[in-house]
Amino acid sequence: MERKVVVVDASVVVKWFVEEEFSEEARMLRDAYVDRIIDLAAPSLLPYEVLNALKYSGAFGEEELIEISNTLRDFQITLYELLGKVAEEAVRIAMRKGVTIYDASYVSLAHHLNTVLYTADNKLVRKIDDKERVKHIMEFEL
Repeated sequence: MERKVVVVDASVVVKWFVEEEFSEEARMLRDAYVDRIIDLAAPSLLPYEVLNALKYSGAFGEEELIEISNTLRDFQITLYELLGKVAEEAVRIAMRKGVTIYDASYVSLAHHLNTVLYTADNKLVRKIDDKERVKHIMEFEL
């Protein structure tokens, strides 16, 4: 049986490494991936955003961030470039919904893959207002 693919954004992946609100739910999604229940996809900017957020969290030093970058690589999340129809839709979403191209790229990829984006970004969930496509991580269930 083919595993379901879901798109995950940086706000969720950061919670794999730091204890914050909704970290438990984020780790449930990670564990479902590790247990090969689901597959994960994201725009290619995911590692940049995650490492940047963790750097500015002040919780990690240089060597720890290098280790986290290797851990992210080891997860083998399928990363997609922002090209073609995914890029076109990301621009349309960003302009029409008033979100960043970064955030819109996750939404566009979820549309392109006909799946769900899980995020911990309340503002993004509100602005996109598509309950079938964009879900808060607190809604994750197997």
